[in-house]
Amino acid sequence: MILHTHKMEVVTSSRPYHIVVFGASGFTGKFVVEEVARYAADSTPDNRLKWAVAGRSEQRLKGMLEQVANRLAMPELSTDVDIIIADVSSKESLAVMCQQALVILNCVGPYRFYGEPVVAACVENGAHYIDICGEPQFLERMQLEYHNKALAKGVYVIGSCGFDSIPADLGILYTQSHFKGTLTAVESFLTISSGPEGSCGHDATWQSAVHGFADSSSLRRLRKKFDHKPLPVVGTKVRPRGFVFYSKEIMQYAIPFMGSDPSVVKRTQRFLYREECRSPIQYCAYVGIGGFCSVAKLLCGGLLFWVMVKFRLGRKLLTMFPRFFSFGMFSKAGPTIKQIEDTCFNMTFFGEGYSEGTDPSQGPPNAKICTEIMGAEPGYVATVIAMVQAAVTVLKEKYSLPRRGGVYTPGSAFHKTSLIDRLHNHGFKFSVRHYEEATKA
Repeated sequence: MILHTHKMEVVTSSRPYHIVVFGASGFTGKFVVEEVARYAADSTPDNRLKWAVAGRSEQRLKGMLEQVANRLAMPELSTDVDIIIADVSSKESLAVMCQQALVILNCVGPYRFYGEPVVAACVENGAHYIDICGEPQFLERMQLEYHNKALAKGVYVIGSCGFDSIPADLGILYTQSHFKGTLTAVESFLTISSGPEGSCGHDATWQSAVHGFADSSSLRRLRKKFDHKPLPVVGTKVRPRGFVFYSKEIMQYAIPFMGSDPSVVKRTQRFLYREECRSPIQYCAYVGIGGFCSVAKLLCGGLLFWVMVKFRLGRKLLTMFPRFFSFGMFSKAGPTIKQIEDTCFNMTFFGEGYSEGTDPSQGPPNAKICTEIMGAEPGYVATVIAMVQAAVTVLKEKYSLPRRGGVYTPGSAFHKTSLIDRLHNHGFKFSVRHYEEATKA
């Protein structure tokens, strides 16, 4: 793949920074800081990235910068990176932060509790906004309430720019670009491989899941406000598989993916259908869970989780003891460096559709394609790479983004940019595994 080169958007005295990392001293924030530091170190002198960190505590931010400086062997980070004090509870401090940056990378979650003040401050003060949210209710509510405001201000608000949901959203666009005809449906299968210590997620992700499932009825009410008509189905309608099934595609048991990928992809497909008259792609997302023992553990744990999230005491216990109730999949401490280094992901896309010159109304799909994306640990390596490259794309390819601003998914924002190429050159590996068409009689 070829990485397109573009000049970084010019910063001025009124906006001295290209990027400000907000929530930089948090668990995920420090990994984002590391990635920004690596990218800045590799930039050329005439295209230098200027950046700063922001958060509530100057002491914690200084301590984080020292840790990152030692880890990356960049001692200059502890003295040369500027610090901005900002708090989600202080509108004034958020305004000051947003007035100093072209792009804000928001790492403060759960977003359902802390995200909206940052979005509002960015829109009001002219800074583009990027987050790594995997919470459909927050993402869709921001679109409903801030799209027109952001459009009027010329500000881009782009959510879910981490592992949720850049691989899924851009993976489908990549698959579509390599399909010779009309792609009508895609199933994706996510598998995660880890080392002897296993894998683990941080407590913030667990909290988002607990509160998201507990308030699922609010998401249904929110979606009614959009008053969307169903997207047209081209070709054969794809039926979702069961809750637990054995997948021949990945040779293990799988379940539907419970994250934001399906909702984000659907929003992208609706945008492309409405704005560019592209044929909508049906999408189902699944994740591999392993063998029969994993299935039994999932069913027991899932049932307990589903019951407990319905009650205040249950939610309190779930958030107090994430390691116990998630069977070690999440913890307040998060993963160790060893766990992160030993973990990787594979997302495989199985698509079907109609070859060039074939009328979709005349029969079943006659062509298939399989693509995949491979990458490092999803939560704190792939996510931060995706977030930083999304920000760089906004800075360098603003005129390839849609309209003049607004609230967008990654696919709707970046479908005309080189973000896939950028990701491919920074650790994500996109490839076509096979493509086949039915032989004509």
